[in-house]
Amino acid sequence: MARKTEQSRKLQKRAEQLIPGGVNSPVRAFRSVGCDPLYIVRGQGSHIWDADGNEYVDYIGSWGPLILGHAAPTVIEAVIAAARKGTSFGASTPAEADLAELVISAFPHMQKVRFVSSGTEATMSAIRLARAYTKRKYIVKFEGCYHGHADALLVKAGSGVATLGIPGSAGVPEEFTQFTLALPFNDVGALEQAFEKFKHQIACVIVEPVVGNMGCVPPARGYLEALRAITQRDRALLIFDEVMTGFRLAFGGAQELYGIKPDLTTMGKIIGGGLPVGAYGGPSEIMDLIAPLGPVYQAGTLSGNPLAMAAGYATLSYLRDHKDVYAILDRLAGVAVAGVAAAAHDAGVPVCHNRVGSMFTWFFAAGPVTDWTSAAKCDTEAFGRFFRAMLENGIYLPPSQFEAAFLGAAHTEKDVQQTIAAAKQAFAMAAA
Repeated sequence: MARKTEQSRKLQKRAEQLIPGGVNSPVRAFRSVGCDPLYIVRGQGSHIWDADGNEYVDYIGSWGPLILGHAAPTVIEAVIAAARKGTSFGASTPAEADLAELVISAFPHMQKVRFVSSGTEATMSAIRLARAYTKRKYIVKFEGCYHGHADALLVKAGSGVATLGIPGSAGVPEEFTQFTLALPFNDVGALEQAFEKFKHQIACVIVEPVVGNMGCVPPARGYLEALRAITQRDRALLIFDEVMTGFRLAFGGAQELYGIKPDLTTMGKIIGGGLPVGAYGGPSEIMDLIAPLGPVYQAGTLSGNPLAMAAGYATLSYLRDHKDVYAILDRLAGVAVAGVAAAAHDAGVPVCHNRVGSMFTWFFAAGPVTDWTSAAKCDTEAFGRFFRAMLENGIYLPPSQFEAAFLGAAHTEKDVQQTIAAAKQAFAMAAA
């Protein structure tokens, strides 16, 4: 029997009269998976409930921040306590330095950090800072990597841009992107050529050390080491965009996992514990160029707001004190990913998978998927059918082939076995 979703449909129709497409972020529209979007009204642990009362095992977790699960008591209590004192002041609060100290403790290269309100703000500001520090104009990004919707970065981006089939974005003049070099991910030769052609002109290389916005795509062996060596040789800055991977793959993010020290790191998601937040940080020599100490201007009324600081501090404190959680997440995610992949193989459905820790993607392609070119070969219609079948069986996956899924500390063995059982049923239907 099909799940009833009448209330979600009514809510979507109402929203469409008031909000473009009825959504405040494009991928929520579910257009690439061929069904109507759901309206979520409650979350608890690893489960969410829609407006019609349907329950799902959630593998989105607000797109990564909720590593402790929905409505984690330690986070909720911290937010309530902070809210009782006031929601925002537009002035400094002690909580900002508390969270800054905790963030800095996780990243060896970082001496100072600046909080903002989103990952987009963080990456945009880090690039501005890199250009000021190096006095150079060009930046390098990689095809399929998404670093927010700042004009200069919407060049061959992944995520929702890929899902909608948009090559860039309307409203972005070519002049704004003429200093952005978009290169294939995992291709050291292409990076060498770019640095040879634009010698001493490249301000920075920005990269998701584990890509999450063309699906989960890990770096090839030695690739991040090559990025570090090439940028150091040319005195360009290396920026790790750890908005998604920071505190997700390890307490010290992907740079701890792979043993690489970038010059700057951008963060978001988990450091806000589910509330809007972003940050960028690095050595004092670079960070002290930011106003009011230096000439690089960046400001924000809600930057470092007390609710986000409280939620972030509660989340990171838990992760600091329970670092064994990462091994648990790695094991359980491994069971889930391998189980679904085995179900696809048994049904004769061509599916490959990538996973790093608790980030993963099942790609509907023979694989391997190592960059945007190989990711783009996926059968997105087959993924859409799989997504709809899993949803019908109570499993809530990212509504795009090109988005990573996330497992959190609230997920259980029971959740994983339910997921594998749902996949077996979905693939059996596809093979019938």
